[in-house]
Amino acid sequence: MMSHRNEERDDYRNSSRHNRHDRQHISSFRTQHIPSSGYNMDQQSVAVTHVLSGIYDLQDKREQSGYFFGILVLLSYFLVIITFPLSLCFCLKVVQEYERAVIFRLGRILADGARGPGLFFILPCIDTYSKVDLRTVTFDVPPQEILTRDSVTVAVDAVVYFRIFNAVISITNVEDAAKSTKLLAATTLRNVLGTKTLQEILAERDKIDTVIQTGLDEATDPWGVKVERVEVKDVRLPVALQKAMAAEAEASRDARAKIIAAEGEMKASRGLKEAADIINESPVALQLRLLQTLTQIAAERNSTIVFPIPVEILQALSRSKN
Repeated sequence: MMSHRNEERDDYRNSSRHNRHDRQHISSFRTQHIPSSGYNMDQQSVAVTHVLSGIYDLQDKREQSGYFFGILVLLSYFLVIITFPLSLCFCLKVVQEYERAVIFRLGRILADGARGPGLFFILPCIDTYSKVDLRTVTFDVPPQEILTRDSVTVAVDAVVYFRIFNAVISITNVEDAAKSTKLLAATTLRNVLGTKTLQEILAERDKIDTVIQTGLDEATDPWGVKVERVEVKDVRLPVALQKAMAAEAEASRDARAKIIAAEGEMKASRGLKEAADIINESPVALQLRLLQTLTQIAAERNSTIVFPIPVEILQALSRSKN
């Protein structure tokens, strides 16, 4: 009994080790072969599918090559022949240039991998297929209520651009690649922004976008998904915090204005002192300044002119009376 359990445990460990090795091999193959066109993309998909054939197809050759499997395939071909040409309506399928079809025969992926674009053939009753869109998909991450590192609650939303680079593993490794990517994007956004302060979120958006994009790309790589770009759209602050920040900014502006006004008064006082010293050296300058002031008053067309009398004249008159 114990030996039987040990054998099962050893088989499980060996299978896990082989699967982990295959995933690493697929990841390195993808990074070394980046498609630059639609044709290269098809070639890469076929090549990766051949690599994946050891994982997802023909794992139990004895079962697939059994008599029952062969009999079912022959019966399906016989059904196509006797119902020809009516069977062509059910056996011939078409996928668009931006789509691929993953065919399952009796629950197993065919060795050729994804089919398309164009026309392909399936067998009735034993073949099923799923279409995969390879175009870039865009979705909005719903606003997330995030508590920053400096204990400020903000609402942040983002937009994510992703595409499927391998149709086979996007079907076999995850139930819904698009939905899984959306949910993972929301959690990654919360996790990354939770380690940042409010000032860092507002000032370092480019770095935050890069960190989120890298994390999403690494996490979705086993799903056959390539995250191309992530952009933080908006950072919304609570109304109370907005009012507090506005009051703080207004107080800072008032303080700077008072400092500037005080510096202006100081410079004006120094100028007046210098002007008074110059006028004190020459009494005629005071008379000239008086005449200039009268000229400015007359230019404004005032009906009343206040003419100042020098203090010296009043002193002279008082002395004469005495």
